[in-house]
Amino acid sequence: MKKYIESNRKRWNELASLHFSSEFYDVENFKKGGISISKLEQKEVGDVKGKKLLHLQCHFGKDTLSWGRLGATVTGVDFSEEAILLAKQLSNEINLDATFIHSDIYELEKTSLQPASFDIIYTSHGTIWWLPDLKKWAQLISYYLKPGGMFYIADSHPTAGIFDDESEKELKPRYPYFHHEEPQEFDYDGSYASDSIKIINKKEYGWAHNLGYIINSLIEAGLRIEFLHEFPFGSWKMYPFLVEKEDGWWYLPEDLPQIPLLFSLKATKV
Repeated sequence: MKKYIESNRKRWNELASLHFSSEFYDVENFKKGGISISKLEQKEVGDVKGKKLLHLQCHFGKDTLSWGRLGATVTGVDFSEEAILLAKQLSNEINLDATFIHSDIYELEKTSLQPASFDIIYTSHGTIWWLPDLKKWAQLISYYLKPGGMFYIADSHPTAGIFDDESEKELKPRYPYFHHEEPQEFDYDGSYASDSIKIINKKEYGWAHNLGYIINSLIEAGLRIEFLHEFPFGSWKMYPFLVEKEDGWWYLPEDLPQIPLLFSLKATKV
């Protein structure tokens, strides 16, 4: 398993600086006061003023710092040391206090983070695909949440993950839906952030997680599910034929079956 994680880490170390300077992430505009958290997530998470928020798999911290701008005291964690360096740089540049920790989330207990110390734990958009074990992930979430604290995730819907992402016109099943211990393996030299981004570390490993596995992992860790929402749009162009609308989300053409592309889930620590 370490082999897979290390390969992914090398890939994300290379992507971090490329993403930081990409038009997709538009960091220069963010520095002027922008918020990168979607209105949907802001509404579902609610008021964060005065709350302590832990952002898991935070990349270079743009979303973490957005929650900070919305009033939370924020901590971001990522396994890419390059991403964390950029997160700290960005925090300094916009003069917003934030804590950023370089750590694989499965090794968080080796860091300075204290148990039961966060009001909110948050993760979103393309995160759990990189995690081999959601049971341990859920246990860590429960461990760091205060009693009554909230966990929130918005991510690609597991159903959307079974279809061929290279098909030009139709939804064609290609990938497994159910979770397996061994990852799927890909050689991919590009990035969702830009067609022009090309990287040396092409190898990528990821794990499918069916919806039942996600939900039951959280329940078994002592969390109570408050809601599960499913949406007919996604946060990125996961298939070539998706259409971006004025609201910034990506939709299937109307002549295709409308499947869920995104889910959001809120849970509280009992």
